[in-house]
Amino acid sequence: MKLSARNKLQGTVARVDHGAVMSTVVVRLGDGQEIVSAITKESAEELGLTQGDTVQAIIKSTEVIIGKD
Repeated sequence: MKLSARNKLQGTVARVDHGAVMSTVVVRLGDGQEIVSAITKESAEELGLTQGDTVQAIIKSTEVIIGKD
């Protein structure tokens, strides 16, 4: 699969929590950090996401916000 997104992080599905409409997918990266993605429940089911699956977190964004206290 070719994508225009350049930010691809490989990881393992740590957890999938299904709601009525949306699912939360927690992806653990190789260094132990986690990325959380909210996707439609239908998409999560179509992908067959389960704990332990190897996946790519693909980040496509036109805006990054930085904050500092």
